[in-house]
Order: sequence, then structure tokens, then C-alpha cells
Amino acid sequence: MLYRECGQFKSTYRDDQSIFPIAQDRWALWIALAVAIFVVPTIGSDYWLGSIFIPFLIYALAALGLNLLTGYAGLLSLGTAGFMAVGAFATYNLMIRIPDLPFLVAIILGGLIAAAVGVLFGLPSLRIKGFYLAVATLAAQFTIEWVLTTFGWFTNYDASGVISAPPIEMFGYEFKSATSRYLLTLSIVVVLALAAKNMVRSSIGRSWMAIRDMDVAAEVIGIRLLRTKLLAFAISSFYCGVAGALWAFLYLGTVEPQAFDLNRSFQILFMIIIGGLGSILGSFLGAAFIVLLPILINNAAGLFGGAIPADVVSNFELVVFGSLIIFFLIVEPQGLARLWQITKEKLRMWPFPH
Repeated sequence: MLYRECGQFKSTYRDDQSIFPIAQDRWALWIALAVAIFVVPTIGSDYWLGSIFIPFLIYALAALGLNLLTGYAGLLSLGTAGFMAVGAFATYNLMIRIPDLPFLVAIILGGLIAAAVGVLFGLPSLRIKGFYLAVATLAAQFTIEWVLTTFGWFTNYDASGVISAPPIEMFGYEFKSATSRYLLTLSIVVVLALAAKNMVRSSIGRSWMAIRDMDVAAEVIGIRLLRTKLLAFAISSFYCGVAGALWAFLYLGTVEPQAFDLNRSFQILFMIIIGGLGSILGSFLGAAFIVLLPILINNAAGLFGGAIPADVVSNFELVVFGSLIIFFLIVEPQGLARLWQITKEKLRMWPFPH
């Protein structure tokens, strides 16, 4: 009874085509944003804000970028962390080499540079797809990591190869505290998530899904494959580049190329598999699951008073991740987002059977 659209009449096409046509969904979104903006910074400690919520939001943004490419366009990529590294190091070099460059402008430019690199490595997508394309993007991952490690210019010739983010200041305010960095990260992620939601509902998103379902038929009806696929790589890499910049500047503060290794790419791939391919909400659910599951496992292991060695707990996390991926691929390929959709459908019919 609580989740029904009975009595919610739509008299214009604009109302019918809104992002959230059901009022309950709009209320839930506004409540979630209000909690994230006002409640979380008030009750959350610096540890939770800086070590839990900020990485969760950044992971969700990176997973959203990969989901646009893999979930909506059907192009498998294993170079997500590499594009994150491009965004992080490009933003760093822009800020230290261009005096007084605003942080938001540097992030956008860093994302655009990552998008250009993504287009470069997306060129083979016209001829190959599936696992062959994954191997091509895997080459991008190793190439980017090698370039950033070998050429000292990207790290400003630091002997350790580690970059330290300069202070972040906007409108005369310096973002030092965990609360301010969390709110800045939240603002950027919300804006980009809303843009992605509108994008997948537009002609661009429909073209991606047509290519994902059957690229030959999509080309027959007039969709230009190369332009559409390269656009998917560009936008996906832009999102990943922005996520990498946020990871370096608002989360860690210092970062090295090895922080964006192949394990990070697989971790983000697991997020969209568990959360749900082709779902904006699934990117956030998968990121929350990956971030919170190790905490739950460590807390559960702590109940035994340290009797379980740390290496056993760490390996057990990998076993759980692998088992869950197999479970979702077999039982529910569309992930947690599909389970949430089924729950909403049952709420709409409750208490009547269907």
C-alpha cells in the first residue's frame, strides 16, 4: 500500500518522462540526500567520513563509469584503474604547473585527459569485442602504469614516485577537515550520477543499449558504431578519471601509480557484477557492498578475541568475494539492483498475490 502510484496522475509529457515518475521514489531520493548532507556529517566521526564514506562515494563513481561502458554499451574493460590513474596524475600536474588553477577546473580537465586516453585505447572496439576487447583494455592498464612509473615528469621527478596533493582551496575556503572533503566528494558524485541517469535515458543511452544487445542490427538502423563506442569509452574514462582525482586529492592525499593496479580494476568490475550491470543504483549498491563487507568480516573475526590470524581473515574476504560473484552470475545476473526492483514490484502488489 505504501508503494503504489494510484492517484498520481500525469497530465503532461514532461511529467510522464521524469526521472522518477513515482512520487515515492522522489521522496526516497530527497530523504537519502538529506540524510547524506545533514545527518551523516553530524553523527559521523572523522574515521567514518574519511575512511568509509569518501572511498565508498569514489568507488561508486568509478563503478558508475565502468557500468556505462560495460553495463549499458556492452564493452568489457579491465583498464578502469588505469584511467583512474590518468585522471589523478593529470589533475596533479595541472595544479602544480598552472598556478591558481581552480580545483574543480583541474578535475574536469583531468577527466577530459582520461577521456582522450580512453578513446585511444577504445579504437580496437570496432573490430573486437568480448574477452578480446578485455585483453586490449588490460594492455591499457599495464601501459598506463608503466608510463607513470618510468617517466619522472608525471610525478614531478619525485624519487619515491609518490605524488602529494596540494592544498584544496575554493572560494577562499580550504578543504582540510574530513567533513568538508566528504561534502565536496558527495556533491561531485551526485551531480555526475544525475548526469549519467539522464544520459542513459537519452538517445545516447539508447544507442549504447542497442549496440549491447546486437551491434549488427544497431548499425542497420543507422547507429554509427565507431562514434557510439568511442563515446562510451570517452564518458566512462571521464568518470573514472574524476574518481581517480578524488581518490588522490580527497581520500589519500598521497598516491603512487601502484595504487591503481590491476587488482583495483577487478575490484571495480566486481562492484558492477554484484551491484547490477546496466543500473545506476547498482553501481552504488555494489560499491557499498565491497566497502562494507571487509568491515563486517573483520568485526566478526574480532568477536573471537584475535584467535583468527589476520592473513586468514584477508583470504576469507577473497573467498567470499569470489563466491558471491559466482552466486550472482548464476542466480541473479542483474545483481542487487534487480533484487531491489523485485522487492519494489512486490510492494506495489502487496497484499495481493501475483
